[in-house]
Amino acid sequence: MSEHDLTRNQALVFDALRAADQPLSAYTILDKLRDAGFRAPLQVYRALEKLIEKGLVHRLESINSFVACAHPHDNCASHGLTAFAICERCSQVIEFHDHGIEHRLADWAKERGFKPSKTLIEVKGICAACAA
Repeated sequence: MSEHDLTRNQALVFDALRAADQPLSAYTILDKLRDAGFRAPLQVYRALEKLIEKGLVHRLESINSFVACAHPHDNCASHGLTAFAICERCSQVIEFHDHGIEHRLADWAKERGFKPSKTLIEVKGICAACAA
């Protein structure tokens, strides 16, 4: 999915997330985009929903925030596993893919006849810079 295929609102939300140095809540995005004509949370949530569908944005469920995909041109929406390391001090988020973990989880699900619809791993802790 190309960033050129976005609606105006989707592009504004995506740009706000790309410019951010940490995850943003929908209400923080709304505050940042008020001068661009955003007036209601629903505008932000609709844009976020489509951006997530397109694989350009991820929702960090444990902190109810959103981040731009670290590699949107790699068709991230097709990945079976998305993982994040979230620093509890500085809020830095590092997105990563680990095929070993992905395969092990797929094997586990297959052995049990479980059909996952989404696999998301959030690892919380302290990043190397904050731990130094």
